[in-house]
Amino acid sequence: MPSANKEIAALLYEIADMLDILEVKWEPIAYRKVARVLDSLPTEVSEVYKQGGVKALQEIPGVGATISSNIEEYLKTGRINKIEQLGKKIPEGLMNLMKLEGIGPRKAIFLYKKLKVKTVQDLAAAAKAGKLRNLPGFGEKSEKNILQSVDMLKKSKERYLLGEALPIAKQIVEKLRKNPAVEQAEIAGSTRRGKETVGDLDILVISRKPAAVMEVFTTLSEVGRVLSKGPTKSTVVLKNGLQADLRVLPAESYGAALQYFTGNMDHNVELRTMAIAKGYKLSEYGLFDRKTGKQLAGKTEEEVYKTLGLHWIEPEMRENHGEIEAAAAGKLPALVKLSDIRGDLHLHTNWSDGNHSIEEMALAAKSLGYEYIAITDHSKSEYQAHGMSEERLIKYLKAIEEARKKIKGIKILSGSEVDIKGNGSLDYPDSLLKKLDIVVGSIHSGFKAPEEKITARVLAAMETGLISILGHPTGRLITRRKPFDLDLKKVFAKAAELGVVLEIDSQPNRLDLKDDHIRLAREFDCKFAIDTDSHDKNTFWYTELGIKTARRGWLEQKDVVNTLPFTELKKVFRSTKVLL
Repeated sequence: MPSANKEIAALLYEIADMLDILEVKWEPIAYRKVARVLDSLPTEVSEVYKQGGVKALQEIPGVGATISSNIEEYLKTGRINKIEQLGKKIPEGLMNLMKLEGIGPRKAIFLYKKLKVKTVQDLAAAAKAGKLRNLPGFGEKSEKNILQSVDMLKKSKERYLLGEALPIAKQIVEKLRKNPAVEQAEIAGSTRRGKETVGDLDILVISRKPAAVMEVFTTLSEVGRVLSKGPTKSTVVLKNGLQADLRVLPAESYGAALQYFTGNMDHNVELRTMAIAKGYKLSEYGLFDRKTGKQLAGKTEEEVYKTLGLHWIEPEMRENHGEIEAAAAGKLPALVKLSDIRGDLHLHTNWSDGNHSIEEMALAAKSLGYEYIAITDHSKSEYQAHGMSEERLIKYLKAIEEARKKIKGIKILSGSEVDIKGNGSLDYPDSLLKKLDIVVGSIHSGFKAPEEKITARVLAAMETGLISILGHPTGRLITRRKPFDLDLKKVFAKAAELGVVLEIDSQPNRLDLKDDHIRLAREFDCKFAIDTDSHDKNTFWYTELGIKTARRGWLEQKDVVNTLPFTELKKVFRSTKVLL
């Protein structure tokens, strides 16, 4: 996503939060909607403005006169005066409280009025001192949860979501590859492994003109400041705060370096131990005979692994979770690929909290070559997401039918992301659920309940026989909210028994199920759907994040239901009514 769009979106989210604290109605919703649109807009807002000024900005979904003037002001001055005006009405530091899980605008204001809490540090001190437990709506457990959230917030400042790091890494590498001094350039590190959060970027280059490469790298538009600039290594801090390291290597060492800077520490230690046992020495410079010093491998990763007696190991698997043993035995899985995906089974439109229409989402999916999609807008309990009443659901089904008639070449399934209520029942009557092709059952509330209660809730929902897919099964938000307590073995066993598909939600802040949970579910022979949970036609690219997570969980094409052709998919979801 263009970086300027991200900056503007962040400011609009900030305005919405401020308006919430000031208890302004409706306006925060408008600001958040536009922020979501800008978060996924593939075109630079500045280019839109250059082409047609404020009128062009107002063609962006949700952008009216007020917000377009805010965007124009930012593009001209680099600031939005409204933020400063609102900031004068809010106690300094109070906004940061809302970065904590469970602290919304009402609680932030309440805590300020009762305890004069203005900062995260103030709140942590109050929780440690036991000052919250007797307040209405709080308790001892609240104090414990707040302290955990404070700890998560501290850690989140040190890491970036894969969904933030990967696009910018690819953008940088693409620019480097266009330079004639660069013979080859690749992303390495945790980004290449598809780890859910990234501490910094590692980029490796082959070049005979390293000085020219360093000049290009350190002057990229993405760079905020240069920390060091050397003959073969430079380090910069990007404008979004992420650190990036670039190393230029000779061709004969490139494969060894790519392996070294990709595998995690445990994986690399195991490889070095194997090398020593064979009389070799392995480093980022190559694989060498310890006695003679002769280089045995290093030009490619494949020859490094082969010389050690191993099949090449996919980057996402290099975590020392048994992949080295599998490579030695020739039993590595053929991991699922992005090109295997034939459709998306969890999408939102403007019938609930999405930015685009059914037709727009379908056409965007069709342009990707997808064979099918499922439109799954929110059920009635998700009122904050404009969830659909029973009456609106009937109209929505008719709208999906109309879209099917208009758009040929892609199957459009009717569905809903249906809330799993506290007792395990679903948010619509059975008679209505049976009219849907796909039911994504998800929990959106009650995250703090004990393990026994949430597990029973999920099991009861699956036992209705009406859930097709268990949506974002653990409810986590990376760096913001921990997974809820759930007996995953019981859930996975029941899902496998009943044929309920487990979702890998590809939203950058979810990636739920996570990699180690996927590996566990795989032991129960569960099936998976890699979905984007898209609320915008421009976020189908999130599938790449879900694919990387699935690969980290060792999934193959046969494990993922939306790699199937539609004729086979219908056999998975036996309740599917659409026989197109």
